[in-house]
Amino acid sequence: MSMNKDTFIAVDKYYEDLLIGENPQFEDINRAAESAAMPSIQVSPLQGKFLQLMVQAQASNRVLEIGTLAGYSTAWLASGLKADGILITLEIDPHHAGIAEQNLSKFNFPAEVRILVGDGLQLIDEMILSDTEPFDLIFIDADKEGYADYLNRVVELSRPGTLIIADNVVRNGKIIEKESQDSSVLGIQRFNEELVSNPRLTATTLQTVGARSYDGFTFIIVK
Repeated sequence: MSMNKDTFIAVDKYYEDLLIGENPQFEDINRAAESAAMPSIQVSPLQGKFLQLMVQAQASNRVLEIGTLAGYSTAWLASGLKADGILITLEIDPHHAGIAEQNLSKFNFPAEVRILVGDGLQLIDEMILSDTEPFDLIFIDADKEGYADYLNRVVELSRPGTLIIADNVVRNGKIIEKESQDSSVLGIQRFNEELVSNPRLTATTLQTVGARSYDGFTFIIVK
């Protein structure tokens, strides 16, 4: 079988049917996002399930998400939390936050889900200043230009063992272009420089293919 996008999409569909099945509430989020003409940049169902499993594997009680969009990844993260857990998700666009709030209100999560609206860095700084309790898992999926700054800040909201996951770090392979003028590529390159220069962090990156095309996740553990 040839390795092309159609194959990747078909394999995604096979494993979605096998491991997830019909999931109307999650599908409703994507329909609401499409109706609102929001960008189709959310994680795939299999990636969402992966995030849920990461929350469960970490036995996370506190999760921070940077970049809510319509709440699709938020819902997967929240579904991995227990009743005493909390998920705080940051969204700069009030319109997106409103749609996400409507979407998430249809779920019966055992944990608390809180959407904070505003500039992500400002909101993070406010949490740092207020001595917010450290998070167990942090998911970064926002503007790529800000990834390095997000990383530097969220380390201050972490503890030894905190898992930080950053999405969209391969940029369809463009990450290796040394002369790139693409602001998102430059943002991830700066993120990588900050990552490897921080002695408190150890990490790996996995490339991904599928319905969401060619990209990747970076997984970071705080020492």
